[in-house]
Amino acid sequence: MSDIERESMEYDVVIVGAGPAGLSAAIRLKQLDADLSVVVLEKGSEVGAHILSGAVLDPSGLNRLMPDWKEKGAPLNVPVKHDNFLLLGEAGKIRIPNWPMPPLMNNHGNYIVSMGNVCRWMAEQAEALGVEIFPGMSASALVYDGDRVKGVVAGEFGKESDGSMGPNYEPGMELHGKYVFIAEGVRGSLAKQLIAKYELSKDKCPQKFGLGMKEIWEIDPDKHREGTVTHTMGWPLGGNAGGGSFIYHFENNQVLIGFVVHLNYANPHVYPYMEFQRFKHHPVIAELLKGGKRVAYGARAISEGGYQSVPKVTFPGGVLLGCSAGLVNVPRIKGNHNAMHSGIEAAEAAYAALQAGREGDELTAYEDTLRSGVIGKDLKKVRNVKPLWSKLGLFPSLAFGGFDMWTNTLGFSVFGTMKHSKNDAKATGESAKFKPIDYPRPDGKLSFDRLTNVAFSFTNHEESQPAHLKLTDPTIPIKVNLPIYDEPAQRYCPAGVYEVVEKDGKKEFVINFQNCVHCKTCDIKDPSENITWTTPQGGDGPNYPNM
Repeated sequence: MSDIERESMEYDVVIVGAGPAGLSAAIRLKQLDADLSVVVLEKGSEVGAHILSGAVLDPSGLNRLMPDWKEKGAPLNVPVKHDNFLLLGEAGKIRIPNWPMPPLMNNHGNYIVSMGNVCRWMAEQAEALGVEIFPGMSASALVYDGDRVKGVVAGEFGKESDGSMGPNYEPGMELHGKYVFIAEGVRGSLAKQLIAKYELSKDKCPQKFGLGMKEIWEIDPDKHREGTVTHTMGWPLGGNAGGGSFIYHFENNQVLIGFVVHLNYANPHVYPYMEFQRFKHHPVIAELLKGGKRVAYGARAISEGGYQSVPKVTFPGGVLLGCSAGLVNVPRIKGNHNAMHSGIEAAEAAYAALQAGREGDELTAYEDTLRSGVIGKDLKKVRNVKPLWSKLGLFPSLAFGGFDMWTNTLGFSVFGTMKHSKNDAKATGESAKFKPIDYPRPDGKLSFDRLTNVAFSFTNHEESQPAHLKLTDPTIPIKVNLPIYDEPAQRYCPAGVYEVVEKDGKKEFVINFQNCVHCKTCDIKDPSENITWTTPQGGDGPNYPNM
């Protein structure tokens, strides 16, 4: 990379990622000083194209950023009216009453939203303030000045499949900033490099993850209950994996239906996508969707480690924001509010530093505020829910996790701070120790095969470019993962990217990178930790309309 000559552009702050964290940071910087030069780089074809979230939005971050968001037309149109928790068996359900739930689990005052559309609106507000936003610009590399992060390389196009420069090669540009904000979302490629280089996770618990899959359905208007939020646990996962579902009645007779599988499961035969498809055949869900049609599909990883797993969020020259830092409140299934808070707090720390004539140092004020302020308090109250679930299973964790959240509202926990023992890749067990799982075939009405559903993510990758999914050792999938783990990449990927095929009497590992929806599950769950997700050229990937 160093022998390629690139033009450079100078900014006060360079922000990677036009999600809620990055856009909040950009807006806040311009609110503080309209003369600051701020640029936001977005790898999606447009702002919102790669945004996927449930989502029930806690508006606390938005209230803080733009108290007049209603007057400005923010797309928060569906307040939560009803909150349901169901425990599913194979054929029935038990309603868990709301009254034993800690107050923090109450969705009163929250909104069912498309976060993609919220981010599109936020981008309009940012541009009106003078923020430069460049969609279709993947930030593919970091630029260093000594030990300090000076900027990023963005907009490199035209490489051939072997990595060589094609006839239409464009080297991209270096965008330099006095500070660089990394807001790539979960398991971003630059954040992963920074965490490793600066040992940001030293003395922290390993980050934990879930895989969230989502479909948007248009349903019979007679069954639609706008503003109703339902979460379920139990069937069909049983003891195979932790997880659950969400069903949000959105506007225009649409239902947002999703399924989350915790990626610390041991049985390598678990097929998260098929668990989601099977879930829709539960009588309660099937009746809701009967006569409707699926109009969109997508998937992404979710950070679940919580308070114990948040890495150090500052490094020389920059910071980690939002899901790049793992700020999701797991029992609430909410991270967008904390992403916004993190953007605001990083912006305020950078503004103070710039006012003092500083640049390129560590914004320690941001680190301190994140851990002691609204984000730290939000995450600390629920810090034991995920470890309890991992160690005790569903039913004991419901009781003990609820008790712990209640006591934390009073300022203490009988459990202290529980630890996560190992990362999700190392949690994978040997296939011979588990029974294969027989999944029913999709019926094409309620459930669908992966490739059919991937078409509804509208994903696209230029096929002549190098595969953005890199194997550290190309021999491991067949020599190690297949005999020991029955190569779980065939199943954990929700987009059918990975296949084991037979060619000339030999097994081969095939990567269909064109199908990738950028969920990052392979980078997280591969038992040999042999797969690295990198950014494809800008604009490639899913094109979510209103996820």
